[in-house]
Amino acid sequence: MELIDHGAAQALAEGRHGDPFAVLGWHEGPGGGRIVALVPDADRVWALGAREVELQRVRDGVFAGLWSAGRYRLRAQNATATWDFEDPYRFGPVLGEIDEYLIGEGTHRQLWHALGAHVIVHEGVRGVHFAVWAPSAQRVSVVGGFNNWDGRRHQMRKRGATGVWEIFVPGIQAGEAYKYEILGAEGTLLPVKADPLGFGAEHAPATSSVVRELGLHPWGDGAWMTKREAQQNIHTPISIYEVHLGSWRRVWEDGGRPLSYFELASQLIDYVVDMGFTHIELLPITEHPFDGSWGYQPIGLYAPTIRHGRPEEFAALVDAAHRRGVGVILDWVPGHFPTDDHGLRRFDGTALYEHADPKEGFHQDWNTLIYNYGRREVSNYLLANALFWLEEYHLDGLRVDAVASMLYRDYSRSAGEWVPNKFGGRENLEAIEFLKAMNAQAYGGAKGIVTIAEESTAFPGVSRPVDRGGLGFGFKWNMGWMNDSLRYFARDPIYRRFHHNELTFASSYTYSENFILPISHDEVVHGKGSMINKMPGDEAEKFANLRAFYAFQWAHPGKKLLFMGQEFAQWREWAHAEALDWGLLDEPRHAGVQRLVRDLNRLYRARPALHWGDCEPSGFSWIEADDSETSVYVFERRAPGAAPVVIAANLTPVERTMRIGLPQGGEWLEILNTDSAHYGGANWGNLGYISAEEIPWSRRAFSAEVYLPPLAVVMFAPD
Repeated sequence: MELIDHGAAQALAEGRHGDPFAVLGWHEGPGGGRIVALVPDADRVWALGAREVELQRVRDGVFAGLWSAGRYRLRAQNATATWDFEDPYRFGPVLGEIDEYLIGEGTHRQLWHALGAHVIVHEGVRGVHFAVWAPSAQRVSVVGGFNNWDGRRHQMRKRGATGVWEIFVPGIQAGEAYKYEILGAEGTLLPVKADPLGFGAEHAPATSSVVRELGLHPWGDGAWMTKREAQQNIHTPISIYEVHLGSWRRVWEDGGRPLSYFELASQLIDYVVDMGFTHIELLPITEHPFDGSWGYQPIGLYAPTIRHGRPEEFAALVDAAHRRGVGVILDWVPGHFPTDDHGLRRFDGTALYEHADPKEGFHQDWNTLIYNYGRREVSNYLLANALFWLEEYHLDGLRVDAVASMLYRDYSRSAGEWVPNKFGGRENLEAIEFLKAMNAQAYGGAKGIVTIAEESTAFPGVSRPVDRGGLGFGFKWNMGWMNDSLRYFARDPIYRRFHHNELTFASSYTYSENFILPISHDEVVHGKGSMINKMPGDEAEKFANLRAFYAFQWAHPGKKLLFMGQEFAQWREWAHAEALDWGLLDEPRHAGVQRLVRDLNRLYRARPALHWGDCEPSGFSWIEADDSETSVYVFERRAPGAAPVVIAANLTPVERTMRIGLPQGGEWLEILNTDSAHYGGANWGNLGYISAEEIPWSRRAFSAEVYLPPLAVVMFAPD
């Protein structure tokens, strides 16, 4: 009796059988049940159970023998060893019909529960279930140290029309490195691939995925999660400290390594709390092979980078922030992915995640590939990833990188280098629908979160809800304000009078979106200079200008964002491979800028007038917007039932005494003066208060004579 077709045995031995589970394991056949086992480096193999049967060697690595129904294990022997093990091909499927249906439909909201590598107990045995989407592959195997990276050993089961392959590998556990070996659509063996849904990865330059268990961290942030919705909206103070974890601080006593997630949970969070920021925003911590991409070219979209520790340790960092009342926002990159061979590029031998046409699928600016948002499985992969970070790691928001590059098919392309949409236009209709779906699902699935768009064009309705025709983001970076204000402050003050509108123009569109005012990492790299070095004048004037800029930013409508190191006026540009220059805080002027940022955060949070109307037109009005000759600006911030705040900025190196309009009479306290000696200034001011007289001025019923120090911003509030 033939125990196995010899053609099938040869295909199994050569690793090119399209359906190994149809042959391997136990099957009923003519003459009774039989076992077929694939053990490439064995000379002899036995089946062990109620009895012991030696299997016949059919060809190299393939063994077969009769076996009546019943559980069994295998024993293998070669010239150097004998070993017992569970046969992965005796186990049934793990994925259920609902998983198959949702994956095929592209609507599996918790895709990471189905795909990836999961430590489970299956049919009474502990091991790891692997599942991956590769619809055009002829064969997929999981490989790792547990099988000597031999793709013949664990050839996977294809789950029908979904294109998903799965296998349960008994006996292995968390910490195992693995990849997928794929025989492509044309029968070509591809470069081994990392898991698109891997929850961990090896340290670069190694590129394997690593089996990691989710849910190991015991969360203690219930109080924060309950009140989060009330602390993350357009009327609350949101002041964000943007951080690159690898270069915020380093441990020079240990070879200059970056801090671990555990170390960051104390050192970084202590610092942020002391500085008064409400949130931290992390440059992408999704796993990425190249340090110099700063995380913006991720390959492990479901894995916190191992550079700082394991997934449960990243969860501990988020938990520590929440316990101290600090929100955590992640820079999220669904706009493109790198071309590394072990990544998503031509994952199953076809343009699976990307477009086949480089006019649609290749980013010329970054030499990266563009996701095919119109493919339901790709869209599902990304949508589920957004929910993954919000649900599994309790993140409070996602800042979506490079949204403009997603919205337009002709982004950074010349005529003839792009493909119009079905209506002949330049908008990427599929990406637009993807972003709407992402925002709708994120806000619908994770109570109290925020999403933020880095969008540099005038695309309408970015922060308008989806059901009102918008993209559905909670906030948008105000790139126009950033560019105009930085350009103004970089000018020699003698010329600022000719460019007065660079600080007033933003008020014409301030409330067209829910804006965040960003001074991000992008502004202090690639030759742009640090914030302090953007400022004109001698050293004292540079510091005065910078203090005035920060006060203007915190007073202007819009939530706040500042990249690390700029809060103490670091001289050099940011470098991702080096720590910040913390030693500068020994110098009074640098420490003064840090004290100013701390006090600005304190005022911003304590004074409703400074935050309630960040996104409400009734929260802001100009008092003096047209005094270009003196380069003086005066405006008012308001909130219902709260004291107003009047801000006066003198942006020339000339001291001025002048009358300004005020909304009410009585004494007004000087609540902040950037020229204070406390901040490193010359300590000129109004001796702590001014008195408003009933003299109409600048459309206000009251006014007062005020002293405005050179290159300074002064804030007043009624006593």
